Amino acid sequence: MDSVIEISSLILIGFIAGGINTMAGGGSLLTLPILIFLGLPPNIANGTNRIAILFQNIFTTAGFKSKGIITFPFSIYLGISAFIGSIIGAQIAIDIKGDIFNKILAIIMVLIVFYMLLKPKATYLNLTEKILGKRLWLSIVLFFFVGIYGGFIQAGVGFIILLILSSINNLSLVKSNAVKVTVVLIYTIASVAVFIYNDKINWGMGLTLAIGNSIGGWFASRWSATKGDGLVRKFLIVMVVVLAIKLWFF
Repeated sequence: MDSVIEISSLILIGFIAGGINTMAGGGSLLTLPILIFLGLPPNIANGTNRIAILFQNIFTTAGFKSKGIITFPFSIYLGISAFIGSIIGAQIAIDIKGDIFNKILAIIMVLIVFYMLLKPKATYLNLTEKILGKRLWLSIVLFFFVGIYGGFIQAGVGFIILLILSSINNLSLVKSNAVKVTVVLIYTIASVAVFIYNDKINWGMGLTLAIGNSIGGWFASRWSATKGDGLVRKFLIVMVVVLAIKLWFF
């Protein structure tokens, strides 16, 4: 990868994707196509994208923490569960393509946006968080399956995470995003290890993309924490619709 245009394109797309991933999800629907367009086979593009995701979530976790949004130890419990699931999902991703699953995910995305539109706005404000007892254990189980999906393809996993956290645990969308980036950081370590072991990563492209993702994620985490749930909710709905169309028709 020697072209200045290629390097600049990866950093720019990474910056945009990092912001999208932090505010809602679906940034990988931008980064995966450009990696494939630049010549990577789909499975190597899938692995290479994880390097950018890993670095992005290091910076976004720090960004939320700098704004006083602390999610420990709840996010650690969910992250460990997702970590285990991610090993399974990443191993599946080494050999299996996700075209059929993309259409299933498109349907899920549509259901999510309808849910968010129909759910009363008041439930996103002044919530009583439910992160202990049965709700905690239910989330731990669900995040094992989140890890499987995230390890497999990653794209769109943020929407699923936000739905679980807002519905099961009654977290605000800003707090949910803070939990999300920590969980994704933890389970991405496992998926990256699987892709490295199977030699499915292009390090030059991955690290270049990571520069953009990290910067975009850092700014988006601090901005969303300041702007609050109203902005995040609107952005999330728009991105769900866009992602569903992308998955189904393209």
